[in-house]
Amino acid sequence: MLKRICKILMRIGGWKGKNFVPPQKKCIIVGAPHTSAWDFVWAWIYYTSIGGKISFLIKKEFFFWPVGFFVRKMGGIPIDRSKGANVIRQSVKLFEERGNLHLAITPEGTRKRTKNWKAGFYAIAKQANVPVYLSSFDWGRKYMTPGDLFELSDDYREDIKRMKDYYQKKGIKGKYPDQFTTDY
Repeated sequence: MLKRICKILMRIGGWKGKNFVPPQKKCIIVGAPHTSAWDFVWAWIYYTSIGGKISFLIKKEFFFWPVGFFVRKMGGIPIDRSKGANVIRQSVKLFEERGNLHLAITPEGTRKRTKNWKAGFYAIAKQANVPVYLSSFDWGRKYMTPGDLFELSDDYREDIKRMKDYYQKKGIKGKYPDQFTTDY
């Protein structure tokens, strides 16, 4: 039922997308460009419409009644971001504990324009030994995809450079294009 509702919402919103859910039970789906809170909303609707179940990390403070109930139902996973808490270690533990986990992460770490993409996804993927997919929410074409399998090397800086090249070559535009850059 929820899948059908999300398909209708995609149609109403004018969005289309590749009908592909990564076949692995566990993976990281890197999503870019992240320029608006609407990226999350439409990405969740899209992934649900194609039969996927996405999870995402959100600070534990969001898990209060009644908001926490809905955040958890949508795939939200509470994460401790307090001083001294290790988000990477917590994330790797999630992969160890769960049988299925498609974890969405935005490499920019902010909706503001930044050249400095975060490497947390890289550390999590390497330590949890899970594949990475590069996904996009292209507001210019209103097209979404869970993306292509992205082979990690042993150099996270080079991998981030290759990721930026990937998004640049695709010509993907964020909701607020000025907030997204693939500059080094």
